[in-house]
Amino acid sequence: MKASEFDDAESVLDTLDLASARKPNLDQRKVNVDFPTWMIEALDKAARRRGVTRQSVIKMWLAERLEREAAAAKVG
Repeated sequence: MKASEFDDAESVLDTLDLASARKPNLDQRKVNVDFPTWMIEALDKAARRRGVTRQSVIKMWLAERLEREAAAAKVG
């Protein structure tokens, strides 16, 4: 790829190996967590309301909480 191709707003996709492209910090690992039945039922209800899976709800809520924790750690 020549710099001029990029500068001239030409498509550079043919020069990239998208099959090996990765987003930083988004590698996945599996974990097993046991939840009480009432919590699973509440998660399923929340997931149905949002039209997503239980796993998606767990990920969203954990991400929100971890972001708040990180922000609080910077302040305090």
